[in-house]
Amino acid sequence: MATVKRVALILMIIGALVWGMIGLFNFNLVAFIFDNISEVISRIIYSLVGVAGVISLIGLFLPD
Repeated sequence: MATVKRVALILMIIGALVWGMIGLFNFNLVAFIFDNISEVISRIIYSLVGVAGVISLIGLFLPD
């Protein structure tokens, strides 16, 4: 479970950086990188970041 928590944390950090870039510079890095390839890939990335947030939220309430 520790590996899942670490991966979730990494994905959340990436998501936070992307949101920071959107807020500060109005620049969406995910759309910039994957827009030419597929909108589906961008949605998958956003979904993975969301799942990582849910995993971390659940981890807050579970004992180590």
